[in-house]
Amino acid sequence: MSGRFSQEVMTRAMREIAAGLGVPTEDAQLLRLTNNAVFALPHAGIVIRVARTHRLRERVTKVVRLARWFADIDAPTIRLAPEVVQPVEVGGLTASVWTYVPENASAPTVEDLGSTLRRFHALGSPPFPVAAWDPIGDARRRLADADGLSTKDHDYLLAWCDRLEPEVAALSQRSEQTLIHGDAHVGNLLRKPSGRVVFCDFDATCLGPWQVDLAAVAVGAARFGAFEARGRLTNAYGYDITSDRDWTVLREARELKMIAAAAPLLASSAGVAAEFAIRLRSVEQVDSTRRWTPFADLP
Repeated sequence: MSGRFSQEVMTRAMREIAAGLGVPTEDAQLLRLTNNAVFALPHAGIVIRVARTHRLRERVTKVVRLARWFADIDAPTIRLAPEVVQPVEVGGLTASVWTYVPENASAPTVEDLGSTLRRFHALGSPPFPVAAWDPIGDARRRLADADGLSTKDHDYLLAWCDRLEPEVAALSQRSEQTLIHGDAHVGNLLRKPSGRVVFCDFDATCLGPWQVDLAAVAVGAARFGAFEARGRLTNAYGYDITSDRDWTVLREARELKMIAAAAPLLASSAGVAAEFAIRLRSVEQVDSTRRWTPFADLP
């Protein structure tokens, strides 16, 4: 399928960025094509991450600033590529460039996620302003950048935002605020050659209730059928998020994110469009038994 954020468009952007850096692309590998197009260039030792939206450019700037601070304090996070002026702008798109971490035979586990989250939550706040957790604002921005979304589905998602917004605001007001990853699941962990496990993907990193970071695995366990993962994270982190008084709000906020994030990509991928429809219909019909497929696992 064609679209403003198709694989072809993203690949052209990657090649233009690589040319500007003076590195070859013959060995380029597409690692992920979801909210970002992520390309590994192993020979050059870098990863190029192109945002698949025109309305969330400020996120890339935020991510770069956070990454520099993470390096200063030796946080359990991936590092930016050295000596690259960032963010990188190309053809109306915004990108960041990172150090490449080779695939490790010992993949990160849910237990690694629990222990790494503990360390991440203990970092404290950066010495510069960081946005507050705002899943409703994020969803609305995705909808504003929608490509191929029907009017009916657009209106349904906006109404969901309107209904959930006061509940999210009340949760934030009564909760302790800390630095949260914002999209904490095993897919956003890497194991370095040294064995150290680190986070990547800081698009959603912000200040908010720490419980947000436990919701991704719990919702994924229910929607993707990975039921044992929630219990393993509970044991590793030491808290069962489904027993939290705000679990219902946290679950809905996570599900809204998992659906609205696809809105800008519907015209670029038939697989994403089909999965988007499955997710949205299951929520509309209050069908908790319908299984979802991770966007990263689609052909």
